[in-house]
Amino acid sequence: MSEVSSEPMSEPMSEPNNALMREPNDAPPLRVRIAPSGLEFAAEPTQSILEAALRAGIRLPSSCRNGTCRACLCRLASGSIRYRIEWPGLSPDEKDDGYLLPCVACAQSDVDIVAPGARRQD
Repeated sequence: MSEVSSEPMSEPMSEPNNALMREPNDAPPLRVRIAPSGLEFAAEPTQSILEAALRAGIRLPSSCRNGTCRACLCRLASGSIRYRIEWPGLSPDEKDDGYLLPCVACAQSDVDIVAPGARRQD
């Protein structure tokens, strides 16, 4: 089952615990797999799925890169994401149906997305 959260990216810890406190860059990268192409890449939990794809040499359809144009619209098949900011680019029904905007969505677990327009950059 997929999960989408619009909570802020940073949440305060109620009780500091040095064993649990980690810098964002210390977190292991997450895996993003794209169907139907089978392309895969690593993503940091703080970077958008689109940014991670581009760094890995994978092109996803995109235009505005701020969640308004919907050019990057795709579907979350599994895993969980968190939006950097709550954007009006998706209706509540679209979110419930598993659609996401990878330009403003950050993986919070390994994720599988359906993005037919994905391809390797030339």
